[in-house]
Amino acid sequence: MLDLAIVILNWNTRDLLRECLRSIFASDGDFSFRVCVIDNASTDASAEMALAQFPQAMLIRNPVNSGYAVGNNLGLRAFGFQSSVASHQPPVAGNQSAIGNPPSAIPRYALLLNPDTVLPPAALADMLAYMEAHPEAGAAGPKLVLLDGSLDLACRRSFPTPEVSFYRMVGLSKLLPSSRRFGRYNMTFLDPNVEAEVDSVVGAFMLVRGEAIRQVGLLDEQFFMYGEDLDWAFRIKQAGWKIYYNPAVRVQHVKRAASRLSTKAQNEFYRAMLLFFDKHYRAHTPGWVSLLIAGGIHLQWRLALLRQKASGEPA
Repeated sequence: MLDLAIVILNWNTRDLLRECLRSIFASDGDFSFRVCVIDNASTDASAEMALAQFPQAMLIRNPVNSGYAVGNNLGLRAFGFQSSVASHQPPVAGNQSAIGNPPSAIPRYALLLNPDTVLPPAALADMLAYMEAHPEAGAAGPKLVLLDGSLDLACRRSFPTPEVSFYRMVGLSKLLPSSRRFGRYNMTFLDPNVEAEVDSVVGAFMLVRGEAIRQVGLLDEQFFMYGEDLDWAFRIKQAGWKIYYNPAVRVQHVKRAASRLSTKAQNEFYRAMLLFFDKHYRAHTPGWVSLLIAGGIHLQWRLALLRQKASGEPA
């Protein structure tokens, strides 16, 4: 049985993808792994580079950019993982066929990894050892560090409940980041060097136990980009698993190398917020509170687009 299936979704990040793959194949440790690169219709020769320079990786060419959830699910299915919900996406041809493992041979772990990450040699082995030492863990993530050395706040998060979302929307999470009440969105009240049980880690490096995937299924393809990892973590925790942040492993993350805060990215960020709320909280939230939350999200959405337009950022 394969120990680790690594799924990398790429869109026009050829040079970063190269460095990411180099770091993966330079990994230390006694474990088996395979890499599947899904290229979402890049125009920068990313797929050609991966095929030529990393023939040991499986490559799937998606003819359209169908988003984060659909793309990663293509890779997960290539390793034999199945969704609990039928996919409406057409089949995609790759340069290698799906592995087609029976359930007993599905990889023990799956890793969603962004192409704008660079792994230290021991990162994969150490994260796998961490999961082995925590059999109750359905998923875990490392400490993600941005190029300037600061913490990628998204690497440890609470679920955006109506209360948590309200504190973020009105700015209390930024005003009082050390508060256990107001700083829950990115758990800024915690020491970033201390291990913690969290609600979610980020899909840039999300190590998930194969058994948990078999229970909850794949990523929800209603999400195009943003929110899929939170939704997956929500379902994993609903199934009884725990999720951990492990700062003993440190991984570099460029962040937003593909989205660059485009109008499309902004739209999908706020659409994901609404979708997550509708899916998990609206049924248990009073109507007037739901209206306030939806109105607040739409207001922030409009303001973000106006700021983007005024700054001349790309569409």
